[in-house]
Amino acid sequence: MIALIVIGVVGLIVLMYGVGIYNRLVTLKNRFENAFSQIEVQLKRRYDLIPNLVEIAKGYMSHERETLEAVISARNQAVGALQAAAANPGDPKAMANLAGAESGLGGVLGRLFAVAEAYPDLKANQNMMQLSEELTSTENKVAFARQAYNDSATAYNTYKQTFPPVFFAAMFGHGANAELLDFDDAQINEAPKVSF
Repeated sequence: MIALIVIGVVGLIVLMYGVGIYNRLVTLKNRFENAFSQIEVQLKRRYDLIPNLVEIAKGYMSHERETLEAVISARNQAVGALQAAAANPGDPKAMANLAGAESGLGGVLGRLFAVAEAYPDLKANQNMMQLSEELTSTENKVAFARQAYNDSATAYNTYKQTFPPVFFAAMFGHGANAELLDFDDAQINEAPKVSF
């Protein structure tokens, strides 16, 4: 009889411990998914600013059509990559595609700003200056949101890989690690230098 009670108590302790691990895994996964949502908000804001920036520049830079079209094309690719990543935050392929698209967008934005330097009227345009400031501010917010996401994803991955949660994680549907979001391009890692 005492043996059954001891086995029951041990079983209850193991069950409660398993419930605690499960709840912690769910909490950490929700945190990194929420952190990705913050990146999504900032990137959408960035993507919304870019067409306005291009429209203002069009009036001054009509013969720089190739640069303007490249910016819009890169923006559209980045929007698509963000939508795919938002559907499954932490997925390695989606995160790599998003990072690649963001790197491409950063490159063409840098080219746009370099070309715009040759247009004094454009540099002095109040709307262009305001949009450039908003874009720079948004770039900083993206960097902060990306850091928060990476911190949350790292906490999730670390907890899953520690002992004893490592034995339960896959059983509870938490097998794959959350992929960190790392933009390789230096123009994305730092806010663009805008001198309008």
